[in-house]
Amino acid sequence: MTIKSIGVIGAGQMGNGIAHVMALAGYDVMLNDISQDALDAAIAGIDGNMGRQVGRGKITEADMQTAMKRIETTLSLPDLGRTDLVIEAATERESVKKAIFADLQPHLKPETILTSNTSSISITRLASRTDRPERFMGFHFMNPVPIMQLVELIRGIATDEPTYTACREVVDRLGKTAASAEDFPGFIVNRILMPMINEAVYTLYEGVGNVKSIDESMKLGANHPMGPLELADFIGLDTCLAIMNVLHDGLADTKYRPCPLLTKYVEAGWLGRKTNRGFYDYRGDEPVPTR
Repeated sequence: MTIKSIGVIGAGQMGNGIAHVMALAGYDVMLNDISQDALDAAIAGIDGNMGRQVGRGKITEADMQTAMKRIETTLSLPDLGRTDLVIEAATERESVKKAIFADLQPHLKPETILTSNTSSISITRLASRTDRPERFMGFHFMNPVPIMQLVELIRGIATDEPTYTACREVVDRLGKTAASAEDFPGFIVNRILMPMINEAVYTLYEGVGNVKSIDESMKLGANHPMGPLELADFIGLDTCLAIMNVLHDGLADTKYRPCPLLTKYVEAGWLGRKTNRGFYDYRGDEPVPTR
């Protein structure tokens, strides 16, 4: 099928980034959230990010204005039923995602493709709770979506070839690169990245180094653009913990056990940049390590 319209569920960091790139690529976008404040913040964020792209000469003012007009917002999940492709980008909790798909399913066109932006949860398991497992797959963007070039495409056990091809064509139209991953916990990127971040937290927990020394060591010693603890704050410590739990539960290997310190930060509500505290405190003019 030809994809012309995109429904995006969740107006947070990932959802608004997906809406941004889809609108710039010429798709009509319907952005959904349960909060009007979140939708308003998403539109303001997209407008600001596109404005920066105009300032850098990446797009024109006309491109920006046309793209912004392609984005509609709605508090009503059934409104997404008329779109050709739905990308779920809600919180990284399996129960939440399953509930969303159950609520949306009665309103979908028969040909609509369902996808999830999950970074670790089984696509086969999510698809099995819908009426279209053959038209369901993982569509995992990297953060920040407008900048990062990779998209992981993950087939469930029942995903058919036309569905994969349609999603691959969308990635190509976005000007991004698709990587095909098998449906195993964490897929490719997070199977490698999250254990590294978790090990950095263990290094902090065990007193091998403090926040600054760990991050500087990886930036200057391994040429990483961001230190692992800085990156964890950017991703969200709750998301990091959720992914490590999926890896630990799904692969049944103790090497994926989440660090107790990571759990403690999440329990304290110190989730990183989005709460202004994580491994760094962002409430001042400059981030300050918290340990």
